[in-house]
Amino acid sequence: MHDDLLPLLRCPFCGSPLSVDEATAVRGPAGLEYAVLGCPCCAYPIVAGIPVMIADDRARAAMNAIEAGRAEAALDVMLDLDDARRAAFQALVARGDAATYREALHLLCNDAEGTYFVYRLSDPTFVTASGVLRALAQAPHVADGWIVDVCGGSGHLTRLLAGLGTRGGPGAARTVVADVYFWKLWLTTRFTAPGVQAVCADANDPLPFQREFASLVVLSDAFPYIWRRRALAEELMRLVDTRGALVLPHLHSALGENHSAGMTLSPVAYADLFAPIAPRLFRDADLFEGVLAGHVDLTRATAPEAFTAEPSLTLVASRTPEVFARVDVPLPIDVTGTLALNPLYQVRVADGVTTLSLRFPTPEYEDEFGACRRYLPETLTVAADLTGRLDVATLRAALGPQYDELRQRLVLIDAPARYA
Repeated sequence: MHDDLLPLLRCPFCGSPLSVDEATAVRGPAGLEYAVLGCPCCAYPIVAGIPVMIADDRARAAMNAIEAGRAEAALDVMLDLDDARRAAFQALVARGDAATYREALHLLCNDAEGTYFVYRLSDPTFVTASGVLRALAQAPHVADGWIVDVCGGSGHLTRLLAGLGTRGGPGAARTVVADVYFWKLWLTTRFTAPGVQAVCADANDPLPFQREFASLVVLSDAFPYIWRRRALAEELMRLVDTRGALVLPHLHSALGENHSAGMTLSPVAYADLFAPIAPRLFRDADLFEGVLAGHVDLTRATAPEAFTAEPSLTLVASRTPEVFARVDVPLPIDVTGTLALNPLYQVRVADGVTTLSLRFPTPEYEDEFGACRRYLPETLTVAADLTGRLDVATLRAALGPQYDELRQRLVLIDAPARYA
């Protein structure tokens, strides 16, 4: 945890600032790795650089381990490792940079959510949200301060947010991801978005941050899963500063059909929850079409009562008028991490030529995210070997204009280093 995050943290229960118990502090190159934080009412552990702002038995057990000088035991507690998984985890960590996100994910989460995370970088909801956020970053101030990704999962959008700010924005060190699941944050800080700051917090409780500390507050695809949605709406509005923006991509609508819908509300109800900051609502289907065409149009909001059977929408609120503009956001070609073949493709290589066939991991995944066919071809042939480590310069030279097309259609993706 970087030192500049501590002054922004607040106890979720009494609202007080926190101090470090220096007797428990273990510091590394990036700041506090392990310690106990305290306020007038409670204490919280920092585990593997992640402050755990939750008061439950697991957090208390982690604190006890830190106070006893057993930092590794605190990490085991927060990752909920039994003996077998602890041994596998230690073997994975011992491999250093040879270990991958996908291996760690399989160890920590071997279920449908893990499948969702593996293929997240090219699913239609991610493509849409990414386009909206890249458009918002072009407005004054929005990407110039702290950025917080609430309920950020294992950091796919967090990585994008850390790269925003064309005018010298915050970068990773001033990008915060918060989630209730510690293992997701561990994956984020180790693989998906190294350098960002992570805070383990329950969005059903008051969020553990100072008032108006962020210029951009994002909560994507998670709001309907929170029980205390009224309280969370107030908290999200509390965090964004007076010139910033609040964005909730992919809100499930009670008027449409959704996979794993959660506790949906109507567009009118969503607008009412965020009424103090005058939100504008946008049909996700319209935003998706715009992103595929290379633009995001936030000048054409839909009135809450005008929604019909659309399954999802995006809410944007800001007091900065320039936020609500029509902005060109072509699908990016540059690679900031590692060039990789989209894992949705089955690969066959013969005589230096790669044949790709689109294959979904499960029928349920195909049913939910099949709209990716709008940009991912069912089959294609590429006159290069796309197995193994891919080099941008080499492929550009070999493929010419086809390289840009493969990037824009997300056949080739910009993945975090050590992703798969």
